[in-house]
Amino acid sequence: MSAQDTHSFLSMTFASALVQVKRNFDRFMQQQLQSIREAKLHKRSKAILPYVENFENFAQTAEGIFRKSDRRTDMEKWYLQLVNAIFEGISLHSQEHPKTPSQVVRMENYHHMYALLAQLKVPGLDALKKEAKTRYNDALKAYVTQYFGRPLEKLNQFFEGVQLKVGQGVKETEISYQMAFSKQELRKVIAQYPAREVKKGLENLYKKVDKHLSEEENLLQVVWHAMQEEFIAQYNYLEERIQKCYAGAMINLEFNIQDILAFFSDIARSH
Repeated sequence: MSAQDTHSFLSMTFASALVQVKRNFDRFMQQQLQSIREAKLHKRSKAILPYVENFENFAQTAEGIFRKSDRRTDMEKWYLQLVNAIFEGISLHSQEHPKTPSQVVRMENYHHMYALLAQLKVPGLDALKKEAKTRYNDALKAYVTQYFGRPLEKLNQFFEGVQLKVGQGVKETEISYQMAFSKQELRKVIAQYPAREVKKGLENLYKKVDKHLSEEENLLQVVWHAMQEEFIAQYNYLEERIQKCYAGAMINLEFNIQDILAFFSDIARSH
């Protein structure tokens, strides 16, 4: 066999091998994609979905192999498909989780994906990294809205009634002359929220949040801080309404922002 024949034979052999390897690789990646799309949750499923954990292990291994490979573009194309499928899966399975609120499933899994994508530092995944962060923040806000709610509910309802009257033409400075919204009625509502009862309600809320969240994502203090900010925003709104509609009446809530900060801090430290 001449040198030319040998070269031709080896070229064909290697080319054939490369084609076969590429086919096997694509087949394997297609299986990974399919496993995400067909994933089922079980009664004992953790908050972090199995395919999210699997992708973390897979991506770290793949990066060790493909980081400086000539075939890296192939890997990044599959990354895009896998991550998009994971995002779709999180959205779907958050509604089906047997024991964890949907907002928590979304929040923790998108947070996990954001942290992983930030760690991988793959330029082609930057847009999806930003999307993961946005989805995480949206889920956090949804959770706070759902479970923090309005701890001063009756006071909020009182001022919703005030706002309705203002919308009907009653001046804010004259609202206290309305029997249902007199200074005396406002004081009665405020009296239902002494500081100790407000703190007790927050303590019960903290326990509920603690049960909802997983230890592995370590988001308890992040969520608690978001709830603190929400409470302060609600407090400021109510105080503003009191000062606008009952100016000079010396009416205030039985606690202030410093008290709120102390409530949240004390509760977090004691658990």
